Amino acid sequence: MAPKTPKVSRNPELIRGIGKHSRSKMYHKRGLWAIKAKNGGQFPRHEKQAKPEATAEKPPKFYPADDVKKPLVNKRKPKPTKLRASITPGTVLIILTGRFKGKRVVFLKQLPSGLLLITGPFKINGVPLRRVNQSYVIATSTKVNISGVDVDKFDDKYFGKKAEKKKKKGEGEFFETEKEDKNVLPQEKKDDQKLVDTSLLQSIEAVPDLKPYLAARFSLKSGMKPHELVF
Repeated sequence: MAPKTPKVSRNPELIRGIGKHSRSKMYHKRGLWAIKAKNGGQFPRHEKQAKPEATAEKPPKFYPADDVKKPLVNKRKPKPTKLRASITPGTVLIILTGRFKGKRVVFLKQLPSGLLLITGPFKINGVPLRRVNQSYVIATSTKVNISGVDVDKFDDKYFGKKAEKKKKKGEGEFFETEKEDKNVLPQEKKDDQKLVDTSLLQSIEAVPDLKPYLAARFSLKSGMKPHELVF
C-alpha cells in the first residue's frame, strides 16, 4: 500500500494566522480572475436545490427514562344487549336489589344502553321512572297493556346528570349557612311521571286485583323454595 502524500497548502503559514502570500496575491494565484472574466465580471451563482420533503417523521433523539403507558386500542364493536325472551313491554318485574328491592314494577322499553326503563307506577308503590339492569329483576307472567303510554321521549340522556360549573365563593357567600338542595327533582320530570302514570293507571285499574298486586312487596317466607316458584 503506497503511503499517503501530505497535503500542501498554496499559502503556507509563516506563523499561526498569518500566511506567506497576501490576499491579492492569492487572488491571482488561484485563478479567480479568470473565472470572473469568463462569467462577465461576476462569479457564477448556483441556485439552491429544494430539499425533498421528509415522508416519515424522524425518530426522537432522546427517549424518556420512565416507561410511558399508552392506552390499548379497543377494536371491539359494541353489540346491543340481548333482551331476555321473558321480558316484553308491559311485563311486571320484581326488583331484586337496591332501594326498591322486592317492589313490583312495569317494564316499558329497553334503552340503547341495554338498561330497562321501568316504573311502579309511582302513585301505587312509589317507584318512579328508573333504569335497571335486567340481571337484577325477575320476570313474572303478569302483563299490563301499555299501548297508550308514550315512552319515545325517554332515553339514556334523560337520566344523565348535568355538569355544574364551579363558582368561586366570595367572603359573603363563604359564611352563608343556607345550602341549596341539589336533590330537588325538576318540575319537568315530575310532569313526565304524572303523564306516564295517568295513561298506565287506566290499564291497571281495568284488570281486577292488579293494583293491590303491584302495591304489595314480594318476599320469601319460611318453607318457600325459590327454584320451585312460578312467577
